[in-house]
Parts: sequence; structure tokens; C-alpha cells
Amino acid sequence: MNIILLDDANFITDRMAVIEDQAVIRHLQSVLKAQTGDVLKLGKLGDRIGQGKVIELSHRHAILSDITLTASPPNKLNLTVILALPRPKVLRRLIMDMTAMGVDHIVLINSYRTDKSYWSSPLLSRLDEFMLEGLQQGVDTMPPKITLAKRFKPFVQDDLPSLIGDGSAIVAHPYAKDRFGQLIQQRLPQVLVVGAEGGFIPYEIELLSSVGVQAASLGDRILRTEAAVNALLGRWLP
Repeated sequence: MNIILLDDANFITDRMAVIEDQAVIRHLQSVLKAQTGDVLKLGKLGDRIGQGKVIELSHRHAILSDITLTASPPNKLNLTVILALPRPKVLRRLIMDMTAMGVDHIVLINSYRTDKSYWSSPLLSRLDEFMLEGLQQGVDTMPPKITLAKRFKPFVQDDLPSLIGDGSAIVAHPYAKDRFGQLIQQRLPQVLVVGAEGGFIPYEIELLSSVGVQAASLGDRILRTEAAVNALLGRWLP
């Protein structure tokens, strides 16, 4: 954790808060080696960033005082990432990474190569938890919007055009003729689409193309979804 995140339930007053989350308590004690009197970097979920002083710390709770929240969180990327629902064990890392990098909107979509069992994974009920880990990593307080779209065709035809608006969109496709680096020379797209392992099937690429999404490859190498997402998002970082 690069920042301790609090929400409304933690605050006793505007300048005092109590933490009872055992994972946070363990982090304070075992990783940060926090002691009474230490000043910690804090943020309020959906609000600003600042600091607070530890006035009590035990295995049950931590009490913070003199809390001041004066700094704005980092700006979000002007980017929506549409991601074919990946394998459950990859989902946590991708939600964390996309959140930490500042993606504004994350859409998890179905695709032909998305195993149907992924949609019943218990990890889907823990997206807020993974997002919180990403905010703590990226020193951010503003969570991204997360949308689940289980039906590919209706989403692409009915919802995707409004997300693109007057901007542009690119789908990462390992067999595309155009290269991603070439297509973004003028401007970065505001919508990025990434498939599951193996990419999208031709029908899906054609449907995306019908609403203005350009296909582009990252080169001759075929990457895992996790590697591709992180490589692509690096283009948006200042």
C-alpha cells in the first residue's frame, strides 16, 4: 500500500478516523512498522489526499488524528478499456493494474473465446476489492467505473458507439495489418479493446470494425492478455 484509503465509515470526526480492517492493520504493523506518533499518507475514497497521525495502534484497530486532506488525486486517463473477460486468476491483476494506471472506465465483455465459466467466478464479486488495491498502489482515491457486458453484439452495436463519440477506438489484434504505433501517431484513442487469450474471432473483429474500431497489432509477437494490456497502457502514461 502506497497510501492508506479511508471511506466515510472510518471517520469519527472530520479530523479523526478509526481503522478496523485487519489487512490494513497488519500492513501498518508488519510492513510500515508504524508506531504512535507516526504521520501516514492518507486518502479519502472519492475525495482528496493528505496525511494523518497515528495516536493508537493495536492488533484490533488504529486511530488516526490531525487528518488533513488537501491534495487532488492524479488525473484519470482519458481512456475506456474494453476487455474480454480473462481467466479468473488474471482478472485480479488486470483490474489492479488498470486502476493503478488511471483507466477511467473498464468494461468486461463476453467474447467467443471467453469461457462461460468465467462469468460465474466468485472473483467477479470482488472487483471492488481489486480496484481498491489498485488505488492504493497508484496513490489514487478516484475509482474507475466498471461495467459488465455479457452480450457482445448488443454492447458493440448499442453502447460502444456512444463510448467512442467523436474520438477513436482501436482493438488490439495480433493478426491485424496495421501497427498500433502507426495508428496513434496523430492522437491516442479514447477506447481500447483487448481480447481474451487467442484474441477475437474474425466475426467479432468485423463487428467492431462496423462501428469504427480499427484493428492494430503490437508486432510479430503474440502476447498474453496481461502483457498486452500493460504494454498498451504504457502509451498513455506521461
